[in-house]
Amino acid sequence: MTKLNRETRRLVVRCLKPTDYLTWQAAHSSMIEPRNKWDKKNRSAQELSRSHFRKILHSHKKQRDEDRFFVLGVFHKKSHELLGNVGLMDLQRGISQSAYLGYTIFNRHWGKGYGKESVLAAIDIAFKDLGLHRIEAGIEPTNRRSIFLARSLGLRKEGLKKRAIFVSTRNRWVDLLSYSATCEDFGIKWKGKTQTRPH
Repeated sequence: MTKLNRETRRLVVRCLKPTDYLTWQAAHSSMIEPRNKWDKKNRSAQELSRSHFRKILHSHKKQRDEDRFFVLGVFHKKSHELLGNVGLMDLQRGISQSAYLGYTIFNRHWGKGYGKESVLAAIDIAFKDLGLHRIEAGIEPTNRRSIFLARSLGLRKEGLKKRAIFVSTRNRWVDLLSYSATCEDFGIKWKGKTQTRPH
């Protein structure tokens, strides 16, 4: 069984569980006003229901079982608050052994270094638990906070991807800067074999 969790100095990074419902509900109903266009907003009452949370957990498990998308909650080790999440998305096996890296820290917790701490844990999971060789973060050129985080992690800037993704909330295609790393960049030797499907 694949581990898919890490404890850092201040955080626990792991999959969400049914017992996380109240913590998840509190986190998604206590956002402050969005500070930029990438920031999260509070969820509606319907989206905060226990039944909706169960659907989210079911979707997460299905995507893990299919070895294509891994969403991990970022919890404070002492308070047990849900601070955000990190994701390893669109996994490619075969000759690529790669995934896209995503990260969100809820705005009430910005400026405390939780982003870097949680993403380093996710990268460790990607390379050691999932057996990946490469991760890539796609960042909009004007998202300075995210670019700063990628640079602080030591990710390499590889270039600009024109009209790389369609953002439905803005109804347009957007450009992305590519920042990446391989396991060797973090002192990890790739196992040299295709990872079996995790459970």
